[in-house]
Amino acid sequence: MALQFVTTRPFVTSNIIGATTMAQLKTNIASVNVKWTDELEKAVDEAHHAQPNTAP
Repeated sequence: MALQFVTTRPFVTSNIIGATTMAQLKTNIASVNVKWTDELEKAVDEAHHAQPNTAP
């Protein structure tokens, strides 16, 4: 889901996955099949607004 979040950002031109095993690569490639819905976008926005700076 995190990879699909990055992929759906309009300013991202490439998504660097960093897989080190074939299993990770397969999982990462499969992330393109995750449907990024308005509900997911809203949930991420709400989480971000609740804690906008996660590493103060």
